[in-house]
Amino acid sequence: MVGMSSRAYPSLDNAEIADRLESLASVLDLAGASYYTARAYRRAAEMIRETKAPIADLVREGRVRELRGIGPGIEARLRELVETGRIAELDELESEVSPELVGLGRFLGLGPKRAVEIGRALGVRTAEEFRAAAAMGRLAAVPGIGPKTEAKLLERLEQEHATRPRVRRGMLLNRARALLEGIADALGGELAGDPRRWRDASEEFAVVCSAGRPEPILDRFERLPQIVSIVEREARRALGVTVEGVPVELVVPEPERFGTDLLRATGSDPYVAALEALPAAPAEEAVYRELGIPYCPPELREQPFRGEPPPLVELGDIRGDLHVHSTWSDGKASVLEMAEAAQDRGYEYLAICDHTRNVRVVPGLDADDVRRQAEEIAAANERLAPFRVLRGIECDILPDGSLDLPDDVLAELDWVMASVHAGQRAPGDELTRRTTEAMRHPAVSGLSHPKGRLINHRPENALDLERVFEVALETGVAVEVNGLPDRLDLRDEHVRRAVEAGVRILCSTDAHSVRGLGNMQLALATARRGWAKAADVLNTRPLSEIERA
Repeated sequence: MVGMSSRAYPSLDNAEIADRLESLASVLDLAGASYYTARAYRRAAEMIRETKAPIADLVREGRVRELRGIGPGIEARLRELVETGRIAELDELESEVSPELVGLGRFLGLGPKRAVEIGRALGVRTAEEFRAAAAMGRLAAVPGIGPKTEAKLLERLEQEHATRPRVRRGMLLNRARALLEGIADALGGELAGDPRRWRDASEEFAVVCSAGRPEPILDRFERLPQIVSIVEREARRALGVTVEGVPVELVVPEPERFGTDLLRATGSDPYVAALEALPAAPAEEAVYRELGIPYCPPELREQPFRGEPPPLVELGDIRGDLHVHSTWSDGKASVLEMAEAAQDRGYEYLAICDHTRNVRVVPGLDADDVRRQAEEIAAANERLAPFRVLRGIECDILPDGSLDLPDDVLAELDWVMASVHAGQRAPGDELTRRTTEAMRHPAVSGLSHPKGRLINHRPENALDLERVFEVALETGVAVEVNGLPDRLDLRDEHVRRAVEAGVRILCSTDAHSVRGLGNMQLALATARRGWAKAADVLNTRPLSEIERA
């Protein structure tokens, strides 16, 4: 533990402390640390950014671990930051990792640790130094690099234009959008590629900026702090690599071609190829008019399609969120705080759906807790009327298909989301039996994150969705599109199958904080990619219809 220094450091506000924790999480990612370690720091940063209490004071008073999600390891980093103005581990990692070298290494197919090892062996710390060392034939002297590996790395360095670089695993949609929006805003352009189509995990990134003279924009792109290496530069195009190892293509068409190049940079290769020759036009709408086909929203530009798209559900159609958490389980805000934030978004209702005890990895509610929580919900309703907070629960489905609360307690609730947490690797017939049995319980309103995936970390379970949809039609249970960035479950293709089957879907955030309510946009984008209209989404309907659901 770092002792109290006699030097006086300016008191850090919550935003500054959160920024340092997020920086540590990012560098831990680059260093190849556990996903869960980096996630813990990100979640702590999110909580700190939103809390109203001055974190520095709580640290000095020894009370910071009273906040949910702050364990002894994070407390130690916070104390060090508050007392010394720095986090030594962060400084050391930034010194060791060399983000620019890691970014180029990932572009070449090297993991963070291996990129750092090679950099140390070569005595280089920048992408340019790495290229120079490779050109001098020094890679052959690095332990573990034989002739074949050296040839492969040299080929990638010399012929990047021959193959479009791809990240190993797609970046989660929320992070991909934030990264690309930051670059687009700095250049005065529009984001394109996978993030504009709202793919759940993005691999191809592009920004399109119109300009008569492209050089100033290309120069600005090279100087952006997000870009650590430029691997290609042409008259109206450049390819840069970010600190995360993500390749970003910049296209700078003349203004009269902006719409054409934006469309080309947004659609998937099969979609664009099926449009044949694209006419030059300043706006996308004009391109579609020239082609004589209806305008296609970016979310639907995945597969070849030239017909009339449906009127997709929009954010303004949503009247409430039917799956959020509070401090009664693992949320970071109270019932009232979540409700006020939902009301500020223009919603008419909100369902508090905290976990039950069987989930185990986080705090859960038993029957007594559910009834005590009812008092807090009633107080919030009295204060916020006519806005309505629904008494809900995210109730675990037990192995035999029963629910983790007594029937008399479930009967008191306004909204019940049933979900499986443990047992995602069970055989399909077992998981399907378990899930459909729970769906037939008269109290169940919705089925939460049915396929149980965690993008990049846990594959979809073997649940038979066709059977689930059949039971949903029999029982009226809605099937959720979960807006957590690492879930987005149901995914787009499942949404389309549900819509075609006539199943009601539910776009919810599974928010664990006020900020998490913003995940509704991710849930909606996933539903739109599945061709969902407002009529297909249950929570576009007024409260009176929800209460009858």
